[in-house]
Amino acid sequence: MKIDDIAIYGIGNPLIDVVFRIEDSDLINLGVEKGIMHLVDEGRQKEILNYFKNKSPIYHPGGSAPNTLITCTGLGIPGVISGKVGEDEFGNIYRSQINKYGIISRLVTGDGPTGSSIILVTPDGERTMNTHLGMCQEFSMSDIDETLLSKSKFLYFTGYMWDTDSQKSAIKHALSIAKENKIKRVFDVADPFAVQRFKDSFLTLIKDEADIVFSNKDELEILFDIENIEEATLSLGEMTHISAVKLGKDGCYVVENENLSKISPRPIIARDSTGAGDIFAAGFLSALCKGYSAKIAGEIGSYLAEEIIQITGAQFEISVIKQLNTKIPWPKEVL
Repeated sequence: MKIDDIAIYGIGNPLIDVVFRIEDSDLINLGVEKGIMHLVDEGRQKEILNYFKNKSPIYHPGGSAPNTLITCTGLGIPGVISGKVGEDEFGNIYRSQINKYGIISRLVTGDGPTGSSIILVTPDGERTMNTHLGMCQEFSMSDIDETLLSKSKFLYFTGYMWDTDSQKSAIKHALSIAKENKIKRVFDVADPFAVQRFKDSFLTLIKDEADIVFSNKDELEILFDIENIEEATLSLGEMTHISAVKLGKDGCYVVENENLSKISPRPIIARDSTGAGDIFAAGFLSALCKGYSAKIAGEIGSYLAEEIIQITGAQFEISVIKQLNTKIPWPKEVL
């Protein structure tokens, strides 16, 4: 991949995913609220791992923004992933995975553990995450490759980067570089838990900085205090050039220049919702990079999200995503 061909510069938390398939009763026994991302310390992670000591987990290099960027690369969209890992086995596994996908790595190494997320998947396909950020939370302004960022077409980041002042300062610095170089700024709200903590900051960010915003219906309800999702989607659309709101099994809404479109879902059986939003973002951004409208981008994003929730894990294998790229219903005409 040539440096000059970069389409997307992504900043995110590189996390090793530790996935367990469980029962709802396990969440009750652990005292864990279902369906959201919980930030935990190393001690709490050890408690959860000990509870499932008789189960075998599945390991996946993950993290929200990395999942998106890896999939974009598999779809032929050149990208950079920027984040911080530790000098440990998980960090080595992560770097190896990045190299296999052919993505340009700007992962830096810190003096501490690589971040990890214990993902508990219930029979309905819902995922509950218990995340220890490790070195992710030490990511700072100096860790950004400003030269590569300035050459990109899109800057992509998520609400998870608001967890520490260091991460937040890095994102604000990246946004200023993007604005100076007329790079489209893409913000994925990421998680209801993040919105609950940073609602006012997110609304200001969306209004003043973001060109493109991804959200889901739960996050949107919190942001605007509106239960009518169509009304909340239009409110979001008034603040941005392009917005996409994921509705789960009901498809998604897309707004471009305040014009609302509804994307209907395909009839599929969900196995694991882990990574659905990340893969939706990958399909959406890949379509925009190819020159398609936001409505078509929503169709492509939905198609890929529906594919990922039929398997376990938040990423496609390399061979699978390349095969999918030939099956995706790309329209013959752009715009």
